Amino acid sequence: MAGSAVPLSADEAFQRYQHERPRIEKAAEATKAHLEHHTALRGIACEVTARAKEVSSFNTKMYRKGYTDPWKEITDKAGVRVIVPHRGLLDPALEMIKDCLDVRWVEDDRDTPGDEDRLRYPRLHVQAVMVGGEEDPDGNPYDCEIQLRTEAVDLWSRMSHKLLYKPGVTPPPDVRRSLYRLIALVELFDLEVERGVEAMAQHPDLARSNHLLNTAEQIYRTFTDHPYSTDLSHEVIDTLSQTIDDTTAYSEQLTQFTERFRERLERAYTEYGPTSALFLKHGRYLLASQPESLIIFERLSQIRSRFDLHIAWKNSELPDSMITDMAQIWGVAL
Repeated sequence: MAGSAVPLSADEAFQRYQHERPRIEKAAEATKAHLEHHTALRGIACEVTARAKEVSSFNTKMYRKGYTDPWKEITDKAGVRVIVPHRGLLDPALEMIKDCLDVRWVEDDRDTPGDEDRLRYPRLHVQAVMVGGEEDPDGNPYDCEIQLRTEAVDLWSRMSHKLLYKPGVTPPPDVRRSLYRLIALVELFDLEVERGVEAMAQHPDLARSNHLLNTAEQIYRTFTDHPYSTDLSHEVIDTLSQTIDDTTAYSEQLTQFTERFRERLERAYTEYGPTSALFLKHGRYLLASQPESLIIFERLSQIRSRFDLHIAWKNSELPDSMITDMAQIWGVAL
């Protein structure tokens, strides 16, 4: 069967997918990590998810669509979603994907001429080759379908999918129309969020702090998805920003630091982080449960930045015990 140009039957495609799905899942996870790394490197705030299509979903789609060559025609055996806060980040995220993956094609229906009078889902999909080295029996790397969306569009898409796409059931026209009317609200929401972000950018100090926190949070999520205190983060970030000259260039610096010391950081979060026995029993090492901890560890790793951090902390109203605990975790003295 491998290497044959003859289309697979539905049963053959189903059996092949069951056999190869574990490899596709591994490739999807590797691609997710790859995209998380590159979005953090560029300071693009987003959430990346990835999965291999469920076996039952593969089978259902194959029969519902009536494909003549289901193995080749089902191009979303692996699906990746890159979800950004507002539409102003869609193009930077798209360019990042084009730069770091082998892209086969792009479907971009956001500004299709002649559709100005229609309410519809703003499709932005990318077909790309996954990373990680996993290959099919023919020696070909696996593809994935990447969906780029804003948070608002993602919410609408998930909700409408549950209501509109019921096998064997066609929703009444008024229900369908009411759901598509929500697209107008989604567009307004995205526009207002983008306008707010642009307005915030006119305040340099606030923009610096937000950029640092977004970068730290994105990388921190590769270690844990545990919730944290945003109020505390903003207090600490304001102090940390005083030790960093160029916050834009710092994104790459923090990413490189994380990759260099990833094993050490993983041990630190395991022993002192939000689910550690030390934190749960004593309540100490609070900052090890916060995304800004990455910046603190990076600042503590060099003599000059460690000195700058010590001075900035002394001039703040933050407890000394917080930073001394972090220095203890990293194995340095202030």
